Amino acid sequence: MGFGGISIWQLLIVLAIVLALFGTKKLRSMGSDLGNAVKGFRGAMKDGEEEGAASASTQKDAHAKLDTKEQSRVIDSDVTSKDEKKV
Repeated sequence: MGFGGISIWQLLIVLAIVLALFGTKKLRSMGSDLGNAVKGFRGAMKDGEEEGAASASTQKDAHAKLDTKEQSRVIDSDVTSKDEKKV
């Protein structure tokens, strides 16, 4: 038994049919395109993680600056509303 109940001979027959249909050049170009897509995806994920870490530290710095500026000034208020009906 091979992969998931498929024997090695069945896999070889499927491979031969795929090679006959597409040819080696087409399969090679599809493989390189797929490899480039995977590399691009990994790079984007890595960049996204780095940007997330950078923006988190930038946000922390901005909040720290706001906190130090706003410590001496506190604004307290109550919000009320009036229900007015126009007839």
